[in-house]
Amino acid sequence: MDEKPKIIRTWKGWTTIENATIYENMLINEVFPTVKKNGVDGLEKVSISTKDVNDEMEFFLVLQFDSLKSVKKFAGENYEMAYIPNNAKRVLKRYDKKAEHYELVGELIL
Repeated sequence: MDEKPKIIRTWKGWTTIENATIYENMLINEVFPTVKKNGVDGLEKVSISTKDVNDEMEFFLVLQFDSLKSVKKFAGENYEMAYIPNNAKRVLKRYDKKAEHYELVGELIL
């Protein structure tokens, strides 16, 4: 049995309503495909959720990794810092500077 816990990484960023589609497409078509091409094989799943809040679109990202080692390969040794490519920073209005990390205890599919 694999004893390494899977790691869930969460992060939030906000765009203008006008930039929301641009940022979403960037995540799907550029950011995460590039991460996979760069050899972060332990990134298993990315969930992108949004919420319209007044004049902003909030993005809530949930990334699932196979181990903390894979998180560090993705974000570096200072893995609590947010990973935000420069092109993404140009369309984000503001963002969390740090990501949160949790050990995945289990999943229920009902």
